[in-house]
Amino acid sequence: MQGKGFIRFFLVLLTIVCLIQYLFILPTNKVEKNAEESAVEKSSGITDEAELRTEKKRFVTRYLDSMSSEEILSIPLIGSYTYEELKKQQLALGLDLKGGLSTVLQVDIRKFIEALSEYSEDAQFQQALEQASERLKETQTDYVTLFAEEYAKVGSEGGLAQIFTRNEGLRDEISFNTTNREIINIIRQKADETVDLTFKRLKDRIDKFGVTQPNVSLDESRDLILVELPGVSNPERARNYLQATAKLEFWDIYRATDRGIMEAFRAADEKLKATVGNQDEEELAVDSIMEYEYDSLGNIIDSAMVAQESDLIEKGPLTQLMDLNKVAGGQLTMYRSVVGMAEKNKKQQIQEYLNRPEIKKLFPKDVKFLWSSKPSKDFETGEYTDRFMLYAINTEGNPNEAPLEGDHVVSAAPQPDPQTNEVTVSLRMDKTGARTWAKMTTEAYQDNEREIAIVLDDEVVSAPSVNSPITGGNSSITGDFSIQEAQDLANILQVGKLPAETSIIQESLVGPSLGKDNIRSSITSLLIGFGLVLVFMMLYY
Repeated sequence: MQGKGFIRFFLVLLTIVCLIQYLFILPTNKVEKNAEESAVEKSSGITDEAELRTEKKRFVTRYLDSMSSEEILSIPLIGSYTYEELKKQQLALGLDLKGGLSTVLQVDIRKFIEALSEYSEDAQFQQALEQASERLKETQTDYVTLFAEEYAKVGSEGGLAQIFTRNEGLRDEISFNTTNREIINIIRQKADETVDLTFKRLKDRIDKFGVTQPNVSLDESRDLILVELPGVSNPERARNYLQATAKLEFWDIYRATDRGIMEAFRAADEKLKATVGNQDEEELAVDSIMEYEYDSLGNIIDSAMVAQESDLIEKGPLTQLMDLNKVAGGQLTMYRSVVGMAEKNKKQQIQEYLNRPEIKKLFPKDVKFLWSSKPSKDFETGEYTDRFMLYAINTEGNPNEAPLEGDHVVSAAPQPDPQTNEVTVSLRMDKTGARTWAKMTTEAYQDNEREIAIVLDDEVVSAPSVNSPITGGNSSITGDFSIQEAQDLANILQVGKLPAETSIIQESLVGPSLGKDNIRSSITSLLIGFGLVLVFMMLYY
């Protein structure tokens, strides 16, 4: 009897687990089916097969992204679930079931060491690097160890100190008296940190790639990163994406109170009504007008948004998707550097509207819109929301090249502000960067302490206001950071200065047909096995 009770218990438990999994799978399958149908409909006019596959995949990804934060399942007394939450709780399908791309990436420590040396052309140094690279092809040892062994054969004691003291960022740790062994230890520490940061950064990138349930793992002993991307249909795009490096930029910024910005948003909303269609919703809101202060020559020297009474405002395509920054109760509803906010799944549609040629003409020609890297926080609870901030970047006519980029950052470190106890990230620039930074911050300070946007991979990490000109090359970044967030940002900025490139050394592409065959065989064997167990239990008990 005890045996029967034990078996019954596990039978009930197995049934409950299966039902829960089906409860997670069915709603998401419905959403994915709708995504496929929508993609087929939108790409129906495409005749080229290769282009058709690419466009269908793009439409499916866009649809699923738009549904990511939408509630698709509600269980009374238990809770409600979004598409993204349900996908996270499902069992992940690997490459054998779903097909896709499997790659092994080698973090290029040779280029990292060359960057640390400021690309020294010392003959012994280059010879040691070359010989270490050759040995790396045939051994499991890490590159720094191989380099140390090869330099010991061809180099002189103290030779590494003469090479690495050229790097301004290492002068606090390396002097002309530092031994080769000590320098190798410093290189190994920085290489390990950079490999770990490259791994973390790669995971962040892959999360934004649009692949469901990817697998990313790190082999620390060999500086290898294993990446499995189930369901990838464009391997070339995935390869380029995986091997890209982080891009750090510093940009000037437009404020919501600047002339022509919010007026352009309202004009864009009206223009979109004519092309996209009118919306039925209305909102009771406080409108605002711009008041300007002039000097004796009639030039504008200051401006402010002033509240005025407003009637019901009909929402247009943009204001249906996002909230614009405006004056309410005599104050802006958001930071003055923010032009609007929107939920995560609305960002792509908003960006598409803003990128339309007829809409771009309404804004100043040097505006580029970028989203915040993190969602905003609720002012009352301090918790993160699902709403991201939109910034209007001032490109000054060159959207592809920032006034200051991350290759001029010598060092970065987290540091608490002794006056406010706020955690900041301190930066130190090289000479060229210091001159550019002094120019940018002086102009921003003189322009009513304007903000400067710090952008990483086309997302705004922080947009601090400039309280005073920074002329010495040293500055700090504020952004409501925790200690860990400040440390991560400092590390990322360091990686921007010392990039660790990756190269694919092994790759395999698993076709979806193999996955379908595996799923079909697995389901067949599962049903047969389950049936045999039921028959056995009925006959035996």
